[in-house]
Amino acid sequence: MEVFAVEGLPEVRPGDDLAAMIDERVDLRPDDVVCVASTVVSKAEGRQADFDDFPAGERARGIAERIGDLAGEEKDPRFAQAVLDESEELLLEVPFLLATTRFGHSTVNAGIDRSNVPDADLLLLPEDPTASAERIRSGLGGDPAVIVTDTSGRPFRHGQRGVALGWDGVPAARDWRGERDRDGRKMDVTVQAVVDELAAAANLVTGEGDGGTPVAVVRHFEFGDHDGSDALFRDREGDLVRQALAEWEYED
Repeated sequence: MEVFAVEGLPEVRPGDDLAAMIDERVDLRPDDVVCVASTVVSKAEGRQADFDDFPAGERARGIAERIGDLAGEEKDPRFAQAVLDESEELLLEVPFLLATTRFGHSTVNAGIDRSNVPDADLLLLPEDPTASAERIRSGLGGDPAVIVTDTSGRPFRHGQRGVALGWDGVPAARDWRGERDRDGRKMDVTVQAVVDELAAAANLVTGEGDGGTPVAVVRHFEFGDHDGSDALFRDREGDLVRQALAEWEYED
């Protein structure tokens, strides 16, 4: 398998045709997987925002005050309001904001970014990353698969890694259940989150910071003869960690 970054993409602005920009810079093959950072997807979709777009309510002011007291610095309640507005549910309010977005992804600050946003205060995640992946794929002729990616922290581990927010043209997961291991034992629980693994591989070559390479191509990836699944985000009823967090309270 080969993974390489697409070089030469300019700064993306609202209304830009991302598919055309990518297509101009790389000769894609039908079985490629194009991984596009959510940052540039959001920029093209006009998801920039200013603090003044989120006048803070009482809950946001309380959250900002409590987090600010813990951090020893003043926090802008308008940022807390932006997180509230972009979230289906807050899993944690302190010592940081852990939110579940409306499309099912759980992440710090609802994925709102304050880096690499030259013309605004904030950059929100795409409203529907799977719909974004579908539009980009259609613009590329409908053959290469597309994954919209982001970086996200992980419980129990330091550091961030690439994850998939939306995808089209490839199943989210390989389902190994019912297949046999080398000793002939039937596997009962193994479902491999393929789109997350491809997003993480792409992140190795796109990098972070000011690299300016937000798109990567995965070439010669083979899904194999497995059942596929598009279930990636756990629903609340089946997510024991999310249920436990709902009962947990932070103590200073």
